[in-house]
Parts: sequence; C-alpha cells; structure tokens
Amino acid sequence: MATLQVNTNVLPARNRSGTATGAMERDLHARDRVGVQDFVLLENFQSEDAFVDNLRKRFKENLIYTYIGQVLVSVNPYKNLNIYTQEEVNQYRNIHFFEAPPHIFAVSDTAYRSLTEEGRGQCILISGESGSGKTEASKKVLQFIAAVTGHKAQVETVKDKLLQSNPVLEAFGNAKTNRNDNSSRFGKYMDISFSALGSPVGGNILNYLLEKSRVVHQNPRERNFHIFYQLLAGAEDEMLAKLQLKRNLDTYYYFTHGVEGKVNTIDDCQQFQQVRKAMAVIELTEQEQEDIFAIVASVLHMGNVGFTEEEGQAQILKPECVEAVSKLLGCKTSKLDRAFTHRTIDARGDVVTSPLTREMAIYARDALAKAVYDRLFTWLVMRLNTSLQPKEGRRKEVMGILDIYGFEIFERNSFEQFCINFCNEKLQQLFIELTLKSEQEEYQREGIEWEHVEYFNNKVICDLIEEKHKGIISLMDEECLRPGEPTDKSFLTKMNENLSSHDHYISHRKAGKELQKNMSREEFCLKHYAGDVIYNVDGFLDKNNDLLFRDLREVMSETTNSITKEVFPVSDVTTKKRPDTAATQFKNSLNQLMEILMNKEPSYIRCIKPNELDQSGVFNDRIVTHQVKYLGLMENLRVRRAGFAYRRPYEMFLQRYKCLTPATWPNYHGPSKQGVHEIVCHLGFERDEYRMGNTKIFIRSPRTLFATEDAFQAKKHDIATIIQKIWKGRLQRQEYLKMREAAITIEKWSRRFLAQKEAERRDKAVHIIRNFIKGFITRNGQITEVNKAFVELAKAQYLIRLSKNLPTSLLDKSWPPHPVVCREASTLLHQLHRRWLSRKYRLALSPGQKRQFELKVLAESIFKDKKKSYPQSIGPRFVDDRLTEEQKALRQTFQQNHLNGDKIVYATTVTKYDRHGYKPRERVLVLTNKHLYVLDGKTFKLKHNLGLDMLQELVVTTESDNLLLLRIPPEYKKDKGDLILEVGHIIEAVTKIVDVTKKAHNVKIMEAGTISHNLIGGKQGVIDITTGTSPAIVKGKSGHLLVVASP
Repeated sequence: MATLQVNTNVLPARNRSGTATGAMERDLHARDRVGVQDFVLLENFQSEDAFVDNLRKRFKENLIYTYIGQVLVSVNPYKNLNIYTQEEVNQYRNIHFFEAPPHIFAVSDTAYRSLTEEGRGQCILISGESGSGKTEASKKVLQFIAAVTGHKAQVETVKDKLLQSNPVLEAFGNAKTNRNDNSSRFGKYMDISFSALGSPVGGNILNYLLEKSRVVHQNPRERNFHIFYQLLAGAEDEMLAKLQLKRNLDTYYYFTHGVEGKVNTIDDCQQFQQVRKAMAVIELTEQEQEDIFAIVASVLHMGNVGFTEEEGQAQILKPECVEAVSKLLGCKTSKLDRAFTHRTIDARGDVVTSPLTREMAIYARDALAKAVYDRLFTWLVMRLNTSLQPKEGRRKEVMGILDIYGFEIFERNSFEQFCINFCNEKLQQLFIELTLKSEQEEYQREGIEWEHVEYFNNKVICDLIEEKHKGIISLMDEECLRPGEPTDKSFLTKMNENLSSHDHYISHRKAGKELQKNMSREEFCLKHYAGDVIYNVDGFLDKNNDLLFRDLREVMSETTNSITKEVFPVSDVTTKKRPDTAATQFKNSLNQLMEILMNKEPSYIRCIKPNELDQSGVFNDRIVTHQVKYLGLMENLRVRRAGFAYRRPYEMFLQRYKCLTPATWPNYHGPSKQGVHEIVCHLGFERDEYRMGNTKIFIRSPRTLFATEDAFQAKKHDIATIIQKIWKGRLQRQEYLKMREAAITIEKWSRRFLAQKEAERRDKAVHIIRNFIKGFITRNGQITEVNKAFVELAKAQYLIRLSKNLPTSLLDKSWPPHPVVCREASTLLHQLHRRWLSRKYRLALSPGQKRQFELKVLAESIFKDKKKSYPQSIGPRFVDDRLTEEQKALRQTFQQNHLNGDKIVYATTVTKYDRHGYKPRERVLVLTNKHLYVLDGKTFKLKHNLGLDMLQELVVTTESDNLLLLRIPPEYKKDKGDLILEVGHIIEAVTKIVDVTKKAHNVKIMEAGTISHNLIGGKQGVIDITTGTSPAIVKGKSGHLLVVASP
C-alpha cells in the first residue's frame, strides 16, 4: 500500500511549546498549488467549479481533508496515508481547531475537549455515499479517542469493545456493492459514555434501516452480507458439517451471482477469524455464537427451499432444506413446512387457513429470511449494547458518532433511497439550524451585529414527506391499510391527487417535456435540497408493509434457538395490534435521532469518493461535483460565508502578522486587540471589510486576507534574514558551547588522569615509605622481603656516602660510620683503603723517604708499646748525621785514617760513662756497615772499635731515658767490659744499628729496676733505673749508676 509523503511546504509550523500555529494562514501563499484549507476562503465561493477545483488541488497533494468552517470534508484516497500515527495524535491533541492543518483528529479532539472540559454532549455526524469512507472515518474517530484516554484496565476493556464492535457490525451489516467493497447497508449511531475523568466507560448503538432485501437478492456484481461468505470460507469443516453447509457458493440460491461472490480484494477466511475474536471481546458466549451461526446457516437453507404449484397450491421441492432450517432453529419440520405453504387469517374471530400459491410461498419464504436476518442484526446490536453498558450508575457525558448513508441518486431509486434521502433532508435541516444558531451565538458573543442570512429552508421538503395526514409517508400508510387490493400504482395515483399542487412534488403529468423523457408513468420526482430524484413506486407498499405471515411468526416463536425465540416473542402472535409500517418506524426513529442530536453540540464530516473505480490518484470532476451537490456542501458554504469569511483570536492574528507594522514588531507589549488594530490601520483595511469583536477579528472577504498574507510572505524575506542571523548566531553559540563543553570534558578527564597518576604516585610513595620505615625498623634483623629493599638502599647509600668521605691522608685514620649490615664490608673496605693509601703513598715516596719509612717500620717493630719514649720518635725524621760542622771536619780526617773504605751509616754525639766511677765523657758514635766506632768528642781520637758481629746485646730500658748498654763478649780483651752510653736519639741510634746488623733480636728492653753490666775480670756493675721529675744519669750514693727517667 502506498504511504503519504507529505509536502514540507504544507507542514504545520511549530512554536516553542510544540503546538502548530497559523496552519491555515501559512498555506495561503501556496493556495494556487495546494488550494485553501478552508472553503470559506474561496474568492468565488458560489462557484461549484471553484469548489471542486480546490478539492482537486488538495487531493493531488495527498491532502484529503478540507474545512468549511467547522465542517470537515474528506476525500477518500483509496490508499493508506501515514497521517494517523501516534505522532499525529500528539500533534492534534489539546490544540485549537484551526491551529493545525485540517484533519479528522482535529474534529475528534475539539469534540472530545468540549465534552470533557465543558461538559457539553457531542455528536459527530459522518455522511456520504457508499465508498466515500464513512466507516473508516468513524474508525479514525474511535482510534483517536482510544489513543488519548489512557491505559487503565477498565478503560482498555471498554475501548476494546468499542473497537471490536466494528468487525461484528461490518460482517452482519456490510456488503460489497458496485461502489464499495465494504459498503455499510445500515445507518449507525453510536453513543460513547465518558466518566468525569474523560475515560470511555460504556456505549450504546442505534441502527437504522438495514437493507434486508439484500438477503434475498443482489444487483449484478454485488454480494450478500459479508457474514455468509465469511462463514463458508473461514469455518472449520466440522462446524460446516454441523450447520449442513458446503463451501461452494453456487449451492445457495440467495447468492444471486454464485461464485462471482469471491473477490480477490476481500479475505473472507481471515475476516471470519477476526469476527470470532471480536465476538469473544464483546462477551458473546459460545452458545450465543453457535445460535448466531445457526441462524445465518438457516437463512442460506431457506433460500434453497423451492416451490412448485399444483392446482394453485404451492408444493415444497426440497424438503431436506426445510428439515435443515427446522433443525438449526429448533422447530418442528411439519409446522415449518405448512407455514411455508399456508396462511392463517383471523378475521374478527373467524380463523381461516388457506393455501398459498407458488408466488406467495416464495414471498413468504423471502419475508421470513429477511425478518430472521433483520431481527438477528437488531439482537446483535442490542446484545452489544448490553456488553457496553457502563457498570457505574453516575451521570456520564456522551459523545455520539453518526455513520449514516449519504444522499443517494441511482438510475432506479426505490423505497430504500426514499428513506435514505428523507434522512439526509432531516440532517440537512438540522445542520442549517445548528450552523446558523452557532454563527448567531458567536456574533452575539463577540458583540457584532447579526446580519440576516438568506438560505434554502428544506423544512418544506421534510413536511412533504412526513407531515401528518398529508405527507407521503401518511399517504403510503393509508394505502397499505385500506380494504381491497391496494397496489403501488394506486398509491402513486393517490399521491398525484393529493400532492400535485406542491412545488417540490412532480408527477409524470406535471413534469416538463425534458423530465417526462426520463420518467415513466410508475415514477414520481421529488425536488430535494441536493437535487431532483426520480423514484419508482414498484415495491413501495410491500417494503412498507414488511409483512410476515402469522403462521411463520408462530413457528419462529416456538423455536429452541435462544435468539430466534427472543426476537420472535409470543406476543407478536397473540397481539391484535398491527405493527407500524417500515416507513413510520423509520420516521419515528429518525425523529428520535433528531431530538438526540438537537441536544448535542454537532461536528460534521462529509465524505466524498473521487471516482467510481476505487483507484488512488484518480479524481473525477463529474462524480465529485455530483456528491458536492447532494451533500449540500455549496449550501453549507453559502451559509458560512453569509457573514465574515475569516475570524481569528487577536493573539493568533497578532502573532502571525505583527511583522507588517513597525508598531507591533518585533514584540507588542500592549493588549492584543490594540495590536491588531494597529496592523489593520497600517494595512489600510476598509471599514466594511472587518469587524473588531471582543476576542476576535472578523474579516469579510478572502481577498483582504489574501492581501494580508501576501504582504506577510513578501515581508518574510526580511524576517528570514533576521532569523538567519539569529540562527547562525545560535548555531555558532551552540558550536562554541559544544566546544567549551568538549574542552571542559577533556580538562576534566585530563585532571582526572593526572589526579589518578598523582594518586598512584602518592600511593606508590606511601607504599615505598611504609616499606622504607618497616625496613628501617627491621634493618638490623634478618634480611626479608620487608627490609630487603631498605638494606639494599642502605648499602648503596653507604657506598655513595663513603665514596664522598674517604680519608685522603694515610695519617687520617678516621672512617665514616656504617650501617650494621655493612659492618664486615666497612672493615674490609677500611683495610683495603688503608692499604691502597699506603701503596699510593709508597709509590709516591722518593728513595730517601722510602728509607725513612723502612727505618720507622723497623723502629716500630722494636719499640712500639715497649719503650715509653718511642711515640716521640715517630714524627721526626731519622737523620744519618747529627754532627756539627766542626765535628764533620774532624770526622773527615778520621775517615781517611781509619775506615779503610767502610761507609759511614750513622754518626751522632753520645755520653759515655766509665765502667768504674761512672764518670761521663763526651764521645762521638760512628756506625759503618761493619764497625761501631766510639771517638773522643773533641779530638775524634778512636776510643773503641767494635765489629758489629761483636755486639751481643743492645740493652735499653722501657722508660723514657736515653740509656744504651752495649754488651760485649767477655773474651773480647780489647775493651774493659760493656759500654754504657747515653744517646740523645736512642730510638734512632738503635734502629740504625739493627738496620745494619739485621739482628733485631739483639735489642733487649729491660723493665725499670736494676740492670747489671759486665766489667773486666768477670766483675759486674749495677745500673739502677728509676723515674723522677728530674731526669738524669749520675752515680748514685750506692755507687751504682743511677738513671732517673721522667715518668
């Protein structure tokens, strides 16, 4: 199915609140292409051609809806348009009628809001010929109401029943005709009851004039009611067997055209399933459904009951069909058989039974079939009403939807067209009265003087048809009731005699020559508001009598089928009162409908079919013009245009056209009425062209409105520039805000990232510090995972610190402190460093310095910790020659005379103490590589010459004295015993001697006390060693040599 692609040029503009504004005015600039949305804006409003041309323009643009004031004209598009979605429901909900393009939802919303907000009963009148979309329009109204009334469980149930009533009523009341595949063959008025909250809580349906003659006969290319075909196509085989039916359409006489009843565009099987589902929704029980289908099947079987005639009496040809009917309806076969062929008449107490002719038997059979089906349909409506009755008894507001046949003019018009056109005359009369009343009330409300409107009052035609004792219906009833043999011709004669003087009744004799050519003598013509219609009286009396013989009524009242038993009560048989004729019943129900509608606020939907082919996109001017005429649309327009063609609230008019005058642009802060007055004065409206009401401006001529709109369209270019400027600024602002937001987002995430990294860093730092502290606390314990890192760090830091603080001098014995874990390493490193410094020092020494250190080391090995004066000898350098310059000169002579090539190693002055008497004598000690010489201190005369190998011991004390005792072997005769010397640099002298002799073990260091020394002849002397404040070496009182050392 095609879907509507809406032209963007005619889409409703939106304001900030989301509602559409100025829809009608906005499209005026496109009126040459898409027409005007309201026919009251047509310049040539009295021209049918202009009217139809406007419809055609809109139809070509897929704009199927147009207004005539408050009346909605709908042209059937014969295709699906995508204009009934939830989006459209939302668009048309709670907005002013003219604030959006014409739409059936706008009519529905206006009616619904008037009902719920103002408590005024509503009625939506939908009319048009078959195929114009009346039924679909009523469905769209129900769709809108269902969409806007919430989703409560109770509300949903009621809405489902209202919506599902359509498939059932369409199945039993609709049929395929030459004009429409789903033509409603009855009139329907549905009341929907609403709660105080605006929710549907129930409903009630009235049906009018079911075309029951269709049950027994259909015109060429038409079908019987849908339900017959749906039952045969969609029922299960078991169900058909129970109903004694076959699927072959040629089997049934009441299908006038047999298999031609199968239509490709209608899926009877699928629709039957929908009907069954809908029956469940409207709460029909299984037994009720079985009884319904049994009645439908019985009607088909009735049609197959054939008759022959013997001696003027009807005889049944197919008794099995009678048996099938009696079985389905639950009556005796014999009684039904006799009722089909005999008629009982009660004439003032005399009961007479007479046989029927074949023609009368067929009439009786068809009458029964029509009556059974008609009463079944009425029962269905009643049963549906029972299901739809509100469960609460409080007062409720009601909205009515009237879906009724439009004015009909066929080639052959009969009783049904007469009733239908009478109905449309009544509706037209109601429309004119209510429209004029509405116009007059609005004028009074706005304070504008009411101008009398000339219009055609069709009350004269209504009276012609329904006036008591004089109207056509009364004459027809009289003819039906009079004694004798009344016929359709006698009825026509009676009308010609009584109505020939009426201006709107034309008999064959009264007709002009042109009209007589189209009329037979069995026809009459009525001048309806929509045009002249010629009716053929053939069948008028029979259809009006609607006679069902007493015998058949009696049999039906005795059936066991619950529905037929209910719709054919026993009282129908026993009552002596003649029922009202069909026309009278229709007139009475129509008058009741008029009373209902007069008490409600009406809304009108006029439906038009654009062509006879049911094709989309085809617009037939002749057919549309014909419908425009008989729907009375031109009359509606003329009444609406009698006053002012255009009216709008001041706020809306000012909002749209404020740009046309500097005084109101861009914003007007005064009263809206004053602002509108500024506009009309600026534009130069003539006084007769407009009126200022209390809340609205009224404009008489569309030309004035068009000029205003054209001025607005021209001004739009300036406005567009301003809008572009603002819009571009807004776009740039949005772009800036978007970039700003993006920058803030980036900054936020960057800060977040940096903060996360900082938090991670801090967390890591805390973790490191914590581990560092734990490592510090446990640094002296076993190495574990906790303190391992700290220990490693401590080691590294110690090594770095040590590298920066290593002693640079060999004499500097200090050493940087160390961690506990580095104790062993520190010791080893200290040793290594000392050794390295020593090696470095040694490698840097000159031979003389090296010699000094060798002697110092030798001295250390001999005297360290043994002689108290040793520490004082460490610092000063050892000297090889301590003689004065004079002594050196004397030594030269000695060296030449006595040394014989020996090398002097050491020379120093000493004091020698005699072995006897201990007298001190100044001497010089000279040490060579082979001998030790003691010389006179003044003359350098040789006193003692000792070979170094002759020296047994070199005795010194532990004290700080300078005593040196040289022990000489006793057998050495050249000397008189051991030599006692006082050497000023004793450590130096002894070290020199040991260095030459290489006999460190010969050095004896004696403790303080006494030391013996050898004298000549084997005697010994004594040397006393003591400490005192006055160091000296003297002969003591004891005759011993006394050595006093400083403490």
